[in-house]
Amino acid sequence: MEASLNAAELDVRHFTHDDLPQIRQALIDIHADAYADAMDDEFNQRFPWFVDHWGGNPGFACVIAYDGEEPVAFAYGAPAVEGREWWREHLEEAPKKSRTFSYSELAVRTKWRKTGTAELVTRALLEGRDEDLAVLLVDLEHPRVQALYAEWGFRKVGDRQPFADSPVYAVMLAELPLS
Repeated sequence: MEASLNAAELDVRHFTHDDLPQIRQALIDIHADAYADAMDDEFNQRFPWFVDHWGGNPGFACVIAYDGEEPVAFAYGAPAVEGREWWREHLEEAPKKSRTFSYSELAVRTKWRKTGTAELVTRALLEGRDEDLAVLLVDLEHPRVQALYAEWGFRKVGDRQPFADSPVYAVMLAELPLS
């Protein structure tokens, strides 16, 4: 059956920390497709470690969009540890509300790009969250991705390189719910 390539027709399913053993390979496969042109980069090759790291968090939340039974996109993250909202260092005056959801990863299979799928899984992940804010990192070499997050309500508050071998990222913050 040919994919419709219409995000509105996708089945978005929610998963938690307890579901990681069942969804881990789907996340790795989607990521490998989404980053196929950059998988020679050692940082991208460590993605399974990041899945295990984030999935090991008891508050881990993940959504996967399916076309039939084929997983085509995902978004995941977890609540930040209260008092360790690292994004605060980028602001002169932090918002009074600070409970933060750390939006860690978004990946969309190449075939599904520019169909609205990225926004679909982003909104599905963040809707109904208890936190006041969401924070994410966007590679500075991807200004169109940064602009897309800005359209959804995120604003750049600084730059950060979390690992010595990682890219430099734009730190983006949004109030929840997204506008």
